[in-house]
Amino acid sequence: MCRISLVVAATAALCLAAPDAWAKKKDKEKPGSAAVAAAGQSPSPAPRVKATAEQRAIANQGDPLARAAFWTREVDIDPRDVPATLALTQALRALGSYEDAAQVTGRLLMLEPNNVEGLLEMARIHIARLQGFYGIEPGRKAQALAPRDWRPPALLAVAYEQANRPDEALAAHRQAQAIAPNNPSVLSNLAMFLATHGDPPQAEKLLRTAAALPGASVQVRQNLALVVGLQGRFDEAERLARQDLPPEVVANNMAYLHNVAGGGEAAGPVRDWNSLRTQP
Repeated sequence: MCRISLVVAATAALCLAAPDAWAKKKDKEKPGSAAVAAAGQSPSPAPRVKATAEQRAIANQGDPLARAAFWTREVDIDPRDVPATLALTQALRALGSYEDAAQVTGRLLMLEPNNVEGLLEMARIHIARLQGFYGIEPGRKAQALAPRDWRPPALLAVAYEQANRPDEALAAHRQAQAIAPNNPSVLSNLAMFLATHGDPPQAEKLLRTAAALPGASVQVRQNLALVVGLQGRFDEAERLARQDLPPEVVANNMAYLHNVAGGGEAAGPVRDWNSLRTQP
């Protein structure tokens, strides 16, 4: 059990403890309670009950730490609760607790080795900690189990990139595109692969298509701004960036682009291309 679950368990125990006065009143009302006490035995605590669907929906709107605490309690109550387990791993991954997330997902896969969602989550965890090589096996297994699902090849593409296997990465990107040709996340990730492998014009074309699709995220539009800027069109890149980002972030991004274009070091933190991928 991770540290979060210990906190939740302790909290739950405190919530279940009754004041002495209340406990004595219940003893008087309960038949045989005196005999139980005389025998030195304590009545069993009331069983914990899983949250309702409404409570779960509300919990999913919280920040990652609150979600992790909530879903830890749910998994403690029922370790075979697959939706709760997946929600817990996602919260832990959002917190950067990759080892804990991998352990929780690993326990799920021991119980259900062919659970596609669990396999995808394991691949995401390895990719999130920039160890995509270890995400290839669960990604391949998920793909074999769900060949018409675009998410396994999309995740495999990023995993292959992190493992420095560009040919396999491009093939996986193209496979995801064939399954979901109008998915902005798929098009954006393929575009970023092309941008980092010498084809910014084609990347820009794909990103413009992706940005115009319903459901396109801020990340897709910012990737377009980045690719436009990498081609030296700084004014246009800045206009695109200002649509979604505050001025100080735009200034930092533009400084990065100017430095890259000039062959110098990027201002501020070095950007990781993997961080520009949208989440499959």
